[in-house]
Amino acid sequence: MAVKASRTSVYLWQGTDSRGHVMSGELSAANPALVGARLRKQGIIPTRVRRKPRYGLRLGARVKSRDIALLTRQLATLFQAGVPLLQSLEIIADSFGQPLIRQLLGQLKHDIEAGSNLANALRKHPQHFDPLYCNLVEAGEQAGALDTLLERIATYQEKSERLKARLKKAMVYPLAVIGVALIVSSILLLKVVPQFQSLFAGFNAELPWLTQKVIGLSYFLQQHGGTSLAACLGLGLGGRLLYRRSARLRDHLDAGLLRLPLGGALLHKSAVARMARTLATTFAAGVPLVQALESVAGASGNHIHRRAMERIRLQVEGGMQLNFAMRASGVFPDMAIQMTAIGEESGTLDHLLEKVAAHYETEVDNLVDSLTSLMEPLIMVILGSIVAALVLAMYLPIFQLGTAI
Repeated sequence: MAVKASRTSVYLWQGTDSRGHVMSGELSAANPALVGARLRKQGIIPTRVRRKPRYGLRLGARVKSRDIALLTRQLATLFQAGVPLLQSLEIIADSFGQPLIRQLLGQLKHDIEAGSNLANALRKHPQHFDPLYCNLVEAGEQAGALDTLLERIATYQEKSERLKARLKKAMVYPLAVIGVALIVSSILLLKVVPQFQSLFAGFNAELPWLTQKVIGLSYFLQQHGGTSLAACLGLGLGGRLLYRRSARLRDHLDAGLLRLPLGGALLHKSAVARMARTLATTFAAGVPLVQALESVAGASGNHIHRRAMERIRLQVEGGMQLNFAMRASGVFPDMAIQMTAIGEESGTLDHLLEKVAAHYETEVDNLVDSLTSLMEPLIMVILGSIVAALVLAMYLPIFQLGTAI
């Protein structure tokens, strides 16, 4: 009867070295005896070994995509240095401070020790490793070039993370400033305006139109602010759910975003860069073009581009050249189509697609810088105008009273 492999756990240990110095740390092993044996091999006499308690996951704790990118880079570096796979996973686990990453690496190590290859071990964690990642690893294992493929995956992920970071920079800054403006305005309306309202109650004169509107808005927030906030949150959650379930809504919304004056160009060029980078990586790894196009469709990040890539895949599968299918889709710029045509004719499609990706990544960087420089003064003007309007509305009656006197 086959013996079931034991799952690894993390153990806290204390011990003394040859000089009598007290030391402590953590190790992953199947049982405490193995921890003691490993410590004695390192010249450490263990005095205490205990299983590390498993605490509940912190709110919002999760493995982030940048953690997976860092893990892949470290694994590629160790593998290229000739370190065996299991030892590489153990070294990376010991160096990571993220408990979830350590747990994930422990599970991968256990599956590989049980006889699984790396690709199948990764497929057991689809929330962390997408099909593109697993397919590339499998291609590397089958071709005996896992070190090269891990290097390509690491480079691909690092460039993808950099692109996402640039997009977040373009979106988070204005949203953060707008959020601050809403908070400041709410505080003024809920705390400051009521104080002036009690002062204005003693005036025997009609208040200015702007002041009346601000007081009315303050009264509405005092009476219905909580209900309005709950309604907005409910609408936001409902809209998100509807967006996930309705393909028509996703298409209309994504098409509308692509038509925005500057933001549309940013989203479009980032999608082209992402698709070109994904296709270059998969095609260079030896993945057949039709199968590579499936991965590209999943990495497009926009439902308009996703549907276009699905149509391109079907046309290429039917015998059409890639550059003609790209032109027929109507979503790729001429430069990307021409570079693809040259790559197909010269047999250097992966190299030319990498050039396309690099070009549009640079375009995205330039657009983000332009948007940031344009938004900063515009947002400041809007924020200043809101606060100035509230202050002016409160002081207009006082100015009128002083003129009347």
